[in-house]
Amino acid sequence: MDTLALWTAAFTLGAYLVCGIPFGLIVAILMGHVDVRTVGSGNIGTTNVAREVGKAAAAVTLLCDAGKGLVWMLVARFAVAALALGGDVAALDHTTAFGTAMSVVFLGCICGHVFSPYLHFHGGKGIAVGFGAALGLYWPVALGLLAVFIVFVAPTRYVSAGSLAAAASLPFWCLFFGFPLVSVAPVTLAAVIVIWSHRENVRRLVHHEERAFSFHKSGEPTDALDGQARPGEGDNEAGEDVR
Repeated sequence: MDTLALWTAAFTLGAYLVCGIPFGLIVAILMGHVDVRTVGSGNIGTTNVAREVGKAAAAVTLLCDAGKGLVWMLVARFAVAALALGGDVAALDHTTAFGTAMSVVFLGCICGHVFSPYLHFHGGKGIAVGFGAALGLYWPVALGLLAVFIVFVAPTRYVSAGSLAAAASLPFWCLFFGFPLVSVAPVTLAAVIVIWSHRENVRRLVHHEERAFSFHKSGEPTDALDGQARPGEGDNEAGEDVR
């Protein structure tokens, strides 16, 4: 195994461990004394936190989830460049082997969040962390994802619809911005994982049962979870839960 592959593997593992931190659960407990796994959709993402705890908790969750993806990708970029490429700035290009390495680290971020090692391999749905990680991967791709998300959410208020569309568009944005096919493969797998995590939201959308986004109002009781998520309460990390 060459040096670049070795450090890519190390930082991908780090991405899995760091991005597996369930900030939505932590924030909801600290700010609302609510275990979001037991209310609403049962998801630990931003949308369920917004519905069951409120705007402030949702904002903190969103920032933490996006932030962990962005921060780890930036750490990986500079560390891998220094450790495997001798600090060669010219090599920090998404069209090179370095770009492929960062695509693999990006996949690690998504896997950590969706299959959290701290929650028995359950987690969120990968939207916020994916946006943050995409900023660290190649920021124009992240802006493309955000544009798609807004186009689908603004007229419908279905966060799940925007999340699914954004995830599906990820490989195409990478191709558009010149990522080679070998680099697009890991991000395509990441997109598939995010879409898979929204499978219940897809079912609710098809049956017109998805719940439009709304914030929890002060004084409102939290929505107890009856065994499994009720129709329309998907959290898409959007599905809704933008987490």
